[in-house]
Amino acid sequence: MTAVFDDMLQRSIPQYDVMRETVHFLASDFVRGGTLVVDLGASSGEATARLVEEESNQSERAPARFVEVECSQAMLKELRSRFAPFVQTGLVTIVDHDLRHGLPPLDDGVSLILSLLTLQFVPMEYRQRLVQSAYESLIPGGAMILVEKVLGDGAILDDEFVSHYLNYKMRNGYSVEEIERKRLSLEGALVPVTARWNEEMLRHGGFSEIDCFWRWLNFAGWLAVKT
Repeated sequence: MTAVFDDMLQRSIPQYDVMRETVHFLASDFVRGGTLVVDLGASSGEATARLVEEESNQSERAPARFVEVECSQAMLKELRSRFAPFVQTGLVTIVDHDLRHGLPPLDDGVSLILSLLTLQFVPMEYRQRLVQSAYESLIPGGAMILVEKVLGDGAILDDEFVSHYLNYKMRNGYSVEEIERKRLSLEGALVPVTARWNEEMLRHGGFSEIDCFWRWLNFAGWLAVKT
């Protein structure tokens, strides 16, 4: 799974490279020296790899430090391998943690929290508290970047979006049988909500500055800033 993970995302998520690049340059604007950057559901570490490299070469100020939060043992192994030199220097900390228990203990102020295609796997009853904890942990001016698979705002719109999404996956080489097998494997584990619901969750968590920076049918990304 870890060997094919990024390729699977590339083939499964429309505009994947656009989303990743946009997340990176937005994230770069909020990284602050001497603070923490927290990646929730870090998987293989792709979201922070470039940021870690940039901070490791930072000479004008103290670097930010990175907390990679993951609970999959296979992904934890991948993270430890990928970031091994930075773990040794203390720039990166890898935390085995289940987000149903909220955020892990953090020993410093947080300037940026990334949650990329992660919240959708957290059971519904834990999500609002997790977003609120993220808000509370951020320093003033800090940000949360949230990317999620979403439902259309109504059954007709959702069916329309899903139809085009399935066609996209088939154009990328997935068979009908593979798509159905994947759907069944994620049933009950991946539970998306509407874009509006995600925005309200951010708002109820404490954020007042919220905007959608990327959307393709049933995928969307938001930047939320703690003012």
